[in-house]
Amino acid sequence: MGAIEDIYADLDADVEEEAFREAVEAKVEEMDGLVDEEVAAMLIAEDLGESEIEGIADIEAGMEEVQFLGKVVSVGDLRTFERDEEDAEGRVVNVEVADETGRVRLAMWDEDAAAAVEELEPGQVLRIKGRPKDGYSGLEVSADRVEVDEEAELDVDLEGGVSIDSLAMGQSDVTVDGVVLDTEAVRTFDRDDGSEGRVGNLVIGDETGRLRVTLWDEQTEAVERFEPGDTVEVVDGYVRERDGSLELHVNDRSAVEAVDAEVEFVPETTDIGDVEIGETVDIAGVVRSADPKRTFDRDDGSEGQVRNIRLQDASGDIRVALWGEKADLDIGPGDEVLAADVEIQDGWQDDLEASAGWQSTVTHLEGGLAAAPSDVDTDAEGDDATGGSGDQGTGLDAFADDGGSDAGDGGAGESGGGEAGGAGGGATADEGTVEFTGTVVQTGDPVKIDDGAETVKLRGDADVTLGQNVTVRGTRDGGFIDVEEVF
Repeated sequence: MGAIEDIYADLDADVEEEAFREAVEAKVEEMDGLVDEEVAAMLIAEDLGESEIEGIADIEAGMEEVQFLGKVVSVGDLRTFERDEEDAEGRVVNVEVADETGRVRLAMWDEDAAAAVEELEPGQVLRIKGRPKDGYSGLEVSADRVEVDEEAELDVDLEGGVSIDSLAMGQSDVTVDGVVLDTEAVRTFDRDDGSEGRVGNLVIGDETGRLRVTLWDEQTEAVERFEPGDTVEVVDGYVRERDGSLELHVNDRSAVEAVDAEVEFVPETTDIGDVEIGETVDIAGVVRSADPKRTFDRDDGSEGQVRNIRLQDASGDIRVALWGEKADLDIGPGDEVLAADVEIQDGWQDDLEASAGWQSTVTHLEGGLAAAPSDVDTDAEGDDATGGSGDQGTGLDAFADDGGSDAGDGGAGESGGGEAGGAGGGATADEGTVEFTGTVVQTGDPVKIDDGAETVKLRGDADVTLGQNVTVRGTRDGGFIDVEEVF
């Protein structure tokens, strides 16, 4: 056996020996005789090895070339387009393929596109060679070679949709069922061309996890049509990544519809007694108490709002700050609640508190999923010795703008919210010398600090920063304190 045969025998890639030899000859010619056939064979083998991937989930935009197996899920319609050259017409068809790790769209061109429409059927297994790129609706592979492999097998169920935990970055034409856990108001933004865009969000869940669905333009109507507890099917969405998490995006080629299906969402939560500062966690429990909603003024003159509840499970309890629209949720003592993606921070009197901002999901639970203790005190008048209304927290970062929207490709807008930091009581409304402890909610003139029950303005020299937890000593004059000392 010669050198080329030895190299081909050790090759871990899907290529016929004849095609391999042709590639070796082309490489020798390309290198203008600087390498012999053996060296050229080694170079080709190295290139082929790098392009072979384990599964569709490993495909990333920017790879020069990939080779993989995929089962045909669907074959799209043949479309024509005008090329730059005069009187040149191009043809393209999209073919959705899948393996055990995920799905991806193939773009097949011209003669291959026509052959795909006539010859390919769902269920066939293909050997594919192509170039990955970011397409209109996520990751796609521009196919250079596609062959049917009648002997290869892939364990892919083509019936129905997929589960949330099986989604992977770049997937397109995704269909998934879920129960609505949360909705977020529609926001508008200006595009570069001067037109107005709209974006909104749903959060859905199934038995495998939770997923944020980002809705664009006309699809934002789903925010008004659905409410928590409804079961929906998202059809032909595409997967993007935002802040380290996957989102499913829905545009004019997609749909969100109500379905009569059994979908169960069972949250995996962290015990409240085990949470630590700096973590972002999911917690669930029974609402022990709920304080009234409060409003505050931001630096830019806009008005924000926050409401605090105390959530308890069998391991402990914690104050949860509901920011922005979440402060309007109909939640009261005795309700079983899931607070997902909340940030744990240092609160009042060194107590921990959870911040439920724009990225969080707060929803009612049914059927005892919160696993709350039976002896929870649900006194609506306030907490025990740990607080009452003075136990409210205020935020650190929530006093910035409500956000707006990210009009970039695949981005979702952000709305309101902030991070609930520590805020303490300790002030008296009486005139005269007082000490007041709270969080700085406005800098400038005047400085404002909030202790969870009221906001006071400072007169005098107060070198503070937004979100700082401070104690001020001075003379009280109605809603003002003339500052003598800040510590």
